[in-house]
Amino acid sequence: FGGIAPGLSGSILLIIFGLYRKVLDALGSLLTNFRENIRLLLPLLAGMGTGVLLFSRAVNFLLSCYEMPTRFCFLGLILGTLPMVWREVRKQGFRRRYYGLILLSAGAGIWFFSSGAGSFPQVTDPTLLQCMLLGVAVAATAIIPGVDPAALLSSLGLYEIYIRALAELSLPILLPMAVGLAVGAVCISFAMSTLFRLWYTGVYSLIFGVFLTMIPQILSANCVLGLNGMSVLSLGLMVLGFVISLWLGDISAFNEKFRKVFRKKGQ
Repeated sequence: FGGIAPGLSGSILLIIFGLYRKVLDALGSLLTNFRENIRLLLPLLAGMGTGVLLFSRAVNFLLSCYEMPTRFCFLGLILGTLPMVWREVRKQGFRRRYYGLILLSAGAGIWFFSSGAGSFPQVTDPTLLQCMLLGVAVAATAIIPGVDPAALLSSLGLYEIYIRALAELSLPILLPMAVGLAVGAVCISFAMSTLFRLWYTGVYSLIFGVFLTMIPQILSANCVLGLNGMSVLSLGLMVLGFVISLWLGDISAFNEKFRKVFRKKGQ
């Protein structure tokens, strides 16, 4: 789901469920401890593949028929993850100078997703190299926290062909994409694992800046609020998405609070 929904990256979902660093290290050292790493990765890859195949049709349908409510729901989901990502940024020795890195990466993100986006026209008939590049880009969105797959692929002109290939199960596109995905996942995971080990706070500060620039990309030109039922539904779904995402982002703390409340009632 995190690989196709606008605003949600697979890495954010992995952070929510406490699996991000484990998966990153497993991919980065795949051949070193192959048997142990593959035990962790195989169920995850099976779930990812199943989820992409199941949700790609649903997301494609919802964006086609109910674009504004769907995008506002995704907006709420991504806004609810902000506190969780910010906690990760400040986890290990955050200093004021890191605000400069956040602003720098935010500026680069704004350029890429606005001014730079027109540099890549929409691909309708991809070459073999473009299909493999699509796989690498999908791997990057799954591994680098906060990088929205829809925003990145749209900027590269690959999002529409990606969704269509998944919905139609187009093997000429999906097979080379899978090769690029596998190679990209191993290489990017190794690089990210090394960077986090050497410069945790700085890397997360850069990621957070890019993450902030992703948020405006979730809504399209068709998402205009007014005094009508569709706008009320859209805002309601945004609030619902925000609450769900906020709860998932700190699920252990929320569960502990609920346990304390029930204990008091039982006494």
